[in-house]
Amino acid sequence: MRYGILGATEAYDDRGAPLPVGGQRLRALLAALALNAGRAVLVGTLIDEVWADTDDPPGDATAALQALVGRLRRALGKEAVASAPGGYRLAVAPEDVDLHRFERLTREGRAALDRDDPACAARLLRDALALWRGPALADLPDRAA
Repeated sequence: MRYGILGATEAYDDRGAPLPVGGQRLRALLAALALNAGRAVLVGTLIDEVWADTDDPPGDATAALQALVGRLRRALGKEAVASAPGGYRLAVAPEDVDLHRFERLTREGRAALDRDDPACAARLLRDALALWRGPALADLPDRAA
């Protein structure tokens, strides 16, 4: 599976086919988990991220979050979102999220410049820039979150 947040929030299966992640809240949940790929995100943090566009999350935000997690598991596969102590985690390596690949490629590109290898740096930095499909988290209402 691959995940994209450098543009609209997207998910792709192992063959590269897009997976349906419909609804703003569901994409906000996926984005919050993808930002922390492979690491647990606390329920409170996820609630803050998913309802970042409102000052007043639902009365039973924990139950609403659980319902969203269930929907996300149905969209991505139940093994994609794992329960973790106090929260959830996207069961994926950071390299499977475009943001984390971008960060690695830019680090490697800078290192190539430092060792006087401009051709390698140019290739790595071009690959990093190619991951961008528009403004990060473009489809979410509060991209600053």
